[in-house]
Amino acid sequence: MAALRVKAVYIFLVLFWLWSSTDALLSPKGVNFEVQALMNIKVSLKDPHGVLDNWDGDSVDPCSWTMVTCSSESLVIGLGTPSQNLSGTLSPSIGNLTNLQIVLLQNNNITGPIPPEIGSLSKLHTLDLSNNIFTGTVPSVLSNLKSLQYMRLNNNSLSGPFPMSLANMSQINFLDLSYNNLSGPVPKFPAKTFNIIGNPLICATGSEQGCNGTVPMPNSPTLNTSQSGQPSGRPKSHKLALALGSTLGCIGLLIFGVVILLLWKQRCNKQMLFDDESHHQGVCLGNLMKFQFRELQIATDNFSSKNMIGKGGFGNVYKGYLPDGTVVAVKRLNDGNAIGGEKQFQTEVEMISLAVHRNLLKLYGFCSTDAERLLVYPYMSNGSVASRLKGKPALDWNTRKIIALGVT
Repeated sequence: MAALRVKAVYIFLVLFWLWSSTDALLSPKGVNFEVQALMNIKVSLKDPHGVLDNWDGDSVDPCSWTMVTCSSESLVIGLGTPSQNLSGTLSPSIGNLTNLQIVLLQNNNITGPIPPEIGSLSKLHTLDLSNNIFTGTVPSVLSNLKSLQYMRLNNNSLSGPFPMSLANMSQINFLDLSYNNLSGPVPKFPAKTFNIIGNPLICATGSEQGCNGTVPMPNSPTLNTSQSGQPSGRPKSHKLALALGSTLGCIGLLIFGVVILLLWKQRCNKQMLFDDESHHQGVCLGNLMKFQFRELQIATDNFSSKNMIGKGGFGNVYKGYLPDGTVVAVKRLNDGNAIGGEKQFQTEVEMISLAVHRNLLKLYGFCSTDAERLLVYPYMSNGSVASRLKGKPALDWNTRKIIALGVT
């Protein structure tokens, strides 16, 4: 009898523990607040590939859902749906996921404003909304994120005055607001890496008298007005002049890139890009990620032939999936163990990482071992420019002209 009483007490304690661990997430009707918030996010997004199909509103545990990461306590700490062609808007309900630490929604087509509710996510340390179509202003409440260390809002359509409150984020290490339509003065930022290129209406330093957002940043790309007002049918001489101008522009960019490389190497004081200490951390050249060979083996299913998406004289290219859901293209170079290969590989990585342009594919990371050399790029689902130029039907002159101007 005593044994039965002890067993009953034990069962009661277990049930009480299970109830108390989930009670904070349940409403009086038994609805999981995190499930409700995620379902609101799903409803506001358009998902052409059905990557969110297993998100079920009747579920009490979202930890088995695609693109959702949970802690050991079954709390949602990560939301990552990069490069999935998602459109629609980002629901303000994201602010109800109070345990979020990582949000990765880059390389989609999400529109609308950035929900200011993100500013209430006190545990958030990584936010990447880059390469979408977000509009409106940069919410000043993002300065409330005292744990945020990495934020990318670049390549969107954000406008309005530059949020001065972001200068108070002393803990942030990487901040990229490039290629938007921000205006006004820019304060000094404590971020180790800070990028605002491609915002032609911001002030150079913010110290000018009467700065009203009309002073372009030094070295910022400006609109090419040579084509405005021109008729669609041009004589051949104009086409020749355009081709010559594009060629000279490319040569000028190449010379400029070499100069920048020399200055950057001096500034970095020969930082050891390939040291183990740089693993999973932003480094001096382009915030590259250093991967272990085993990570890329897992990402590409041990470089399975079914994941091969390209083949060339320098090596094969494989489609892969990183643990956070990011889709990447992994280029496995030939002759990885050649004599002098390590030094040559380091030089190539340095050069590629400095080739920063809105119309160029940016290097994501690399892997270097005694026998392997690998480069990791974002996966481009629509193929390369070369494949489009050679495809059918043939591109017309105006489209080719736009492509030519886009590389200058």
